[in-house]
Amino acid sequence: MTIRSLDLLDIPTIARYRNDVLTLDNARALTRGHPLGAMGLLAYINPARHLYAAISNGGESALLGGIIHTRGDTFAKLLYLAPSSQLNAPQLPALIEHLAAQAGEWQAFHVIAEVDETSEVFPALRMAGFSVYAWQRVWDASLLEKTESGSGGEWRRMQSIDLPAVQSLHYQIVPQLLHPVEPAPNRVMGFVDHETKCFANVTAGMYGIVLTPLIHPDEQDVSEKIMSLVANLPDRRGRPIYLNVRSYQAWLEPVLADLGAKASARQAVMVKHLARLVKNGQPALAVPTSVGVQPSRMTRMDVDE
Repeated sequence: MTIRSLDLLDIPTIARYRNDVLTLDNARALTRGHPLGAMGLLAYINPARHLYAAISNGGESALLGGIIHTRGDTFAKLLYLAPSSQLNAPQLPALIEHLAAQAGEWQAFHVIAEVDETSEVFPALRMAGFSVYAWQRVWDASLLEKTESGSGGEWRRMQSIDLPAVQSLHYQIVPQLLHPVEPAPNRVMGFVDHETKCFANVTAGMYGIVLTPLIHPDEQDVSEKIMSLVANLPDRRGRPIYLNVRSYQAWLEPVLADLGAKASARQAVMVKHLARLVKNGQPALAVPTSVGVQPSRMTRMDVDE
């Protein structure tokens, strides 16, 4: 079995697997489309992203896989595996390990994969060192704009002055054990409400817009907040809107169901730890080379009994 990076000679294999792909980065698939389509292949020339694809030969059929990393992030994401009809192939775990090793060269601490609960890829991911750390469900909220909504003034674009409040909101909602995997936002992007008790991260592309909300449980009128955000989202241009709800915000799901949003199948969010981030580390004390140290001597002490 050989594993190597994709090159131009693999274009026939890519074309053959185009309709037989398992996507593992949900937001990117909904916003950028097919990972092996024309737009997906053009992303490989984007210098702002680390994007790598590999092929494994030696089994019944060749296997493809891709991984992506945004500069400055502490995590990378498995992008796709193909063909989806060969997810039980014995060489698949080795391909996943190869992709994870590339993420380590990008200095990522973790690799994340989003998988449907019923997917056959679970055994291969577990053999490669992945484990479930959260669940998520994507809700199609495109039709919410047809309902009566509040004024758009409840939400505004995030500014640099809002970053500390958004980070504080993140620490209040996301469980502490998940902070190494899901770090607090460090970029000024997304939308906040006027009290900064609601935040929505935005991932946008040609094919759709994905909102990942963080809403404090004490917030009132959550339905109106969500409707206002969706209905007054700027620069939509007719694209569908999705809300990605993680398990620690599961209380939002009944609200979305009552509003008429359509839920997709539940997904497991899996992580492979490449390294452990040590916070508040203490430097080891070292004796300067120019200083001599006299070793201590132990003498016998007589004790009267």
